[in-house]
Formats: sequence, structure tokens, C-alpha cells
Amino acid sequence: MKIVREFLIILFITCIGEVLHYLLPLPVPASIYGLVLMLVLLSIHVIPLDAVEKSGDFLVEVMPVMFIPAGVGLLVSWADLKSILIPVLVITPGVTLIVMIVTGKVSDRILKFTEKESEVGEKTRG
Repeated sequence: MKIVREFLIILFITCIGEVLHYLLPLPVPASIYGLVLMLVLLSIHVIPLDAVEKSGDFLVEVMPVMFIPAGVGLLVSWADLKSILIPVLVITPGVTLIVMIVTGKVSDRILKFTEKESEVGEKTRG
């Protein structure tokens, strides 16, 4: 029953993301609204982590399966993609490298920020 409740919480946040996508005239996908909303709600402890942890772990475990339809779609669209294959093969590694670098830098800053925050908390307590 707890897992059903966890999935319902995730589904509800996802639905709110869909509503925000419909209401706000921004070029942001509904899934991003849902992810940001979930991050905010988890960060300010409106939703405790253990309220969605098992379902979230399960969804991360099955994530590779979700890429199968995209792969099949590429195979079906092969005739259309053949003409732009070289630009895609040139652009994809470069963009992947940029995404990896930016993700690493952002993660590094977040870790440094949380370390500083925990040090300040320890000094004020101690």
C-alpha cells in the first residue's frame, strides 16, 4: 500500500507539472516543471524523502527500458535521418561533452555549497 501511495504522490506532482505547462506560456516541458516542483517540495521538506524513495528507486532502475521506444523510433526514421547522419555524428559528441562538463561543474558547486552550509551549521551548534 505504501508503494501505491508513493506512486500516487509522484503521479500527482507530474500532473501538476502538466497543468503548469498548460497554464504558463513558457517553452518548458511539463516533465521539467514536475521535476523542479518535486525538487522544491523535497528540499523544503513538504514531502519527506521516504514518502517517495522506494518508488523513485524503482523508476530509476527501469529507466533504461524507457529508451527502447526511442531507439525503435530512430530505426523507423532511418530513411529521414540518413541525409543528416554526418552532422548528427559530429554534433552529438560535442554536445555530450558540454553537458558532462556543465553537469560536473554544477554538481561540484552544489557539493561545495552544502559542505559550507553544514560547516556553518556545526559552528553555530558547537
